[in-house]
Formats: sequence, C-alpha cells, structure tokens
Amino acid sequence: MVILGHVNGPHGIRGQIKVVSYTERSDGLRDYPIWWFGKQDEQWIALHPEDCSVSGKYIIAKLREYNDRLSVAALAGQQIAVPRSHLPSLPDNGEDGYYWADLIGSNVINLRGEILGQVTGLLETGANDALQIRLPESTRVLLIPFIDQVIANVDLSSREITVDWSADY
Repeated sequence: MVILGHVNGPHGIRGQIKVVSYTERSDGLRDYPIWWFGKQDEQWIALHPEDCSVSGKYIIAKLREYNDRLSVAALAGQQIAVPRSHLPSLPDNGEDGYYWADLIGSNVINLRGEILGQVTGLLETGANDALQIRLPESTRVLLIPFIDQVIANVDLSSREITVDWSADY
C-alpha cells in the first residue's frame, strides 16, 4: 500500500470527509475509484469515494458507505492508500524513480552527518516543492526546498535523504 493522504476530519452533516492529499496534484486522489483506509500496521478497509471536489488545501469527498457526520467521524486521522500496483508506472530513465509518498518517513541527514529529522510531508509552494521535516524531540517543523541544489541524494532502500542544509536555516 502507498499512502497518498489522510483524513483530517468530517465535513458537513452528510458523511463527507476533509482529506489532506500527498499527491503531486492536489486532486490526484480523485483518479482512484477505491481508497483504502487504515494505518500502516493495521487492516486496510476499502471505501468508495464519490463527489470529490477540491476546497482550498483539502479534498472534500463523500464516501458511498457513509451517510452522516457521526459515522464518518471515526475515520479522522486514518491514512488513505492505494495498492502500489494501481499507481501509474514510473519512468525507467533513472530519474524521478519514486513517488512523494515513498519519501514520507525517510530520515533527513545533512552533508555534515547531522540528523535533521524525518519527512512528514511535501508541500507545493509555487516557487518549488518543499520537504516538511519534523525535528527530533520537537514540535518544530523545518521546510527544506526540494531542488537539485539542496537535495544531494535520495536513498529509498535505506529510507534516507541527504541534503545540503542546516537545522538553523
């Protein structure tokens, strides 16, 4: 399963949810007819999104299986995933060989070997994309530009991203 977003909470009174999407396009989750809800180490539940729309930074989705706010509220905080086999094939040119979702949870280390934190998300800022890094033992979030001049290496096998960046930038 590849995690593509999470449920922020219910929306309205008719069983709609607010979804934070981790896809490159804010409406990228709408491409999938079945979303799988759960947590990484739990059983995934297949649900069917209907009437999806983008509202600000959220996707507002009505799920076929839910009809009221109270029942859908139980999904708050759940991750949304799809099987990797349902994702489009990546280019076989050695570049762009991963999805943004593959980066979530990776450790970020700078060129001096200092551990900066762990990737919690990616943001589209307009100028360039940015990694959201949760600093160890802190609630502080560090934003690091996801550009060639800063990202030295992405190693998916060791779940490590090396950057030319400092925690005090």
